[in-house]
Amino acid sequence: MAVYDYDVIVIGSGPAGEGAAMNSVKKGRRVAVIEEQDLVGGNCTHKGTIPSKALRHSVKQIIEFNTNPMFRDIGEPRWFSFPIVLNRAEKVIANQVMLRTNFYARNRVDVFFGRAEFADKNTIIVRGTANGEETLRARNVVIATGSRPYCPPDIDFEHPRIYNSDTILKLSHTPRTMVIYGAGVIGCEYASIFAGLGVKVDLIDQRDRLLSFLDGEISDALSYHLRNNAVKIRHNEEYASVVADQGGVIMTLKSGKRIHADAFLWCNGRTGNTDGLGLEKIGLVANGRGQLEVDDHYRTGCEGIYAAGDVVGWPSLASAALDQGRAAAGDLLNCEDFRYINEVPTGIYTLPEISSLGKTEEELTAECVPYEVGQAFFKDTARAQISGQTVGMLKLLFNRDTLEILGIHCFGDHASEIVHIGQAIMAQKGEANTLKYFINTTFNYPTMAEAYRVAAISGLNRISNI
Repeated sequence: MAVYDYDVIVIGSGPAGEGAAMNSVKKGRRVAVIEEQDLVGGNCTHKGTIPSKALRHSVKQIIEFNTNPMFRDIGEPRWFSFPIVLNRAEKVIANQVMLRTNFYARNRVDVFFGRAEFADKNTIIVRGTANGEETLRARNVVIATGSRPYCPPDIDFEHPRIYNSDTILKLSHTPRTMVIYGAGVIGCEYASIFAGLGVKVDLIDQRDRLLSFLDGEISDALSYHLRNNAVKIRHNEEYASVVADQGGVIMTLKSGKRIHADAFLWCNGRTGNTDGLGLEKIGLVANGRGQLEVDDHYRTGCEGIYAAGDVVGWPSLASAALDQGRAAAGDLLNCEDFRYINEVPTGIYTLPEISSLGKTEEELTAECVPYEVGQAFFKDTARAQISGQTVGMLKLLFNRDTLEILGIHCFGDHASEIVHIGQAIMAQKGEANTLKYFINTTFNYPTMAEAYRVAAISGLNRISNI
């Protein structure tokens, strides 16, 4: 059995693993990456972020074609099946894999495809590689194994009508009706996607409103537009049983309701991929959700072992995972540019999409902060009227005494892009982080960025009118 020595071993090639590997190798360390799947990229590339967002984009284009009167000169509205739409996502995945494979090759990072298991804190056995079993040794290890959908044992996920957020990508037809259990970010995104394909969706939410971590006004807007696309949202419900046969799926809720559909999609919770790593050999224990506890430098309880990305829990976003991986590598290499990732914008790719950063109205009210609101509705902006994407708004929350920006909430087309303008300003100090920046800055016209100036003026008008 071959033995290889490295400075850093990274388990997992998703965003966190890639961030850790690239930061380490750029600092002159010899790095190995272990990936359980056949290709690099992790679940982000193959099962999560990339395929779902590519799917969403295709469905968005279909909706625009079918609802824009200009296209009636070309032809009548068209129906597109899920497999056809998925085909484009597969092309994006292939491009992402090629890009990331080149990253590792160009930077001389050795990639081992197989299952990793600790022998001790400095030794990892890689099983199932092309050469059989191989042994890697290093002073430092970064665990970046990601997560997978939590699948309760009382639901038969082997049945061809029952899916989770990973296996839904193997759906070979377009169901007429679907039940989605779990109205978190993933559930709401897939509800948007399937509703856009004309599927009648029942979205089951265990809470009393969608995505309760969002600003209430934004959450209400999402609910309205999902319902406007014929999604039936059922709040405060829990399943009692899910039974499938050749005729369909029946979900029985604890409230006594029974819902019949052609397909069932489970989107309720995720589990860290820590089983099989042999953590007991290095004195680590994952929590009930398979996640590892780390400190504010991404160090686990075992010296020299770090963890980053979904396997450590919050915020479970690809954007944050990449930065967490880089940060973990920065700490183990004693780099001065280390930072703890705690300010992360929310990006939710529903139709329309949502992005936010900072405090919500509910949080500011509870903290007794004297805040005010500035709003810009997209329907009033020239760029949105030109593009035909008039749904949504930009909402700025600011301190009415100092004008400091406290929260940014955006709902509508390209919200995940628009929020970053405000993010850059929020990170400034002094008067640079106030509404005055947007008042005193000239924006290109017409642009969506102009919404910041409109919202800022709206906010100042609220103060002057009181």
